[in-house]
Amino acid sequence: MVAITGGARGIGLATAAVLLGAGMKVALGDLDSDRAQQAAAELGAGAIGLPLDVTDSGSFAGFLDAAAQVLGPLSVLVNNAGIMHVGRFVDEDEAQTRRMVETNLIGVILGTRLALQAMMPRNAGHIINIASQAGRYGAPGGATYSATKHAVVGLTEAVRGELQLARSAVQISYVLPFAVQTELGAGLGRARGMRMLQPEEVADAVLLALRRSLVDVWVPRSAKRTHLLGQLLPRRLAEASARAMKANLVLAGADPDARAEYERRIALEYRDGEPSGAQQRLPGPQGAALPPSD
Repeated sequence: MVAITGGARGIGLATAAVLLGAGMKVALGDLDSDRAQQAAAELGAGAIGLPLDVTDSGSFAGFLDAAAQVLGPLSVLVNNAGIMHVGRFVDEDEAQTRRMVETNLIGVILGTRLALQAMMPRNAGHIINIASQAGRYGAPGGATYSATKHAVVGLTEAVRGELQLARSAVQISYVLPFAVQTELGAGLGRARGMRMLQPEEVADAVLLALRRSLVDVWVPRSAKRTHLLGQLLPRRLAEASARAMKANLVLAGADPDARAEYERRIALEYRDGEPSGAQQRLPGPQGAALPPSD
């Protein structure tokens, strides 16, 4: 069974469709449990939608347990859930900072640990963390977002080392996409020579990581060569090259009007600084939702 966080839309939903097409059973976890269940119904047999707040360990554990009860033992966890506020770091609201750190980093930490606890006794399984190329370069206009994705890369590499020390067959990978044409990616600037990715391209990268046991997967794959070349250049030349490509304006040059609907939704889902929605319903058999008991 494959569990996907943030599975109701965007990269998560595309990944569910690709893995389902490859013969896997998938559980879509999302703060918007209604949308997750609707998406699962549209995907068809082998998919269920469940409520999930990745920032809450009890919610995460409940999601994985409920998915396993319906679809079988956890084989793959895709830590995909993430949010992104853009703008100058000095102007960033503290609530926005906390939202990104708790969702993009704490959520991945909690999910990775829970998945390892399920996988290591069976000595089998694969965890895939969706990071970002911003987690390699640091993107102006997205300092905190970049910091969380840097941390996801570091976490994944460190856990991989621990698994090797334990001689465990459990695997862990991270995917590094460029900007993706999703609600999160709405209104972003364009870099010369780079195009916006489709969610399905990231989903294909997840499947590739699973099939080939890859550790770091760049999307597009050509971006890895660009990254390696940049590391060979003196910093001034590398930064000048980024400016020439306008890569430094992908987040810093985002259109706030085009991102307004996304920002509105995120604010609603995180009313008063706390995620709302996932705790309103508890998972029942066959992905149904039951009212919470006293």
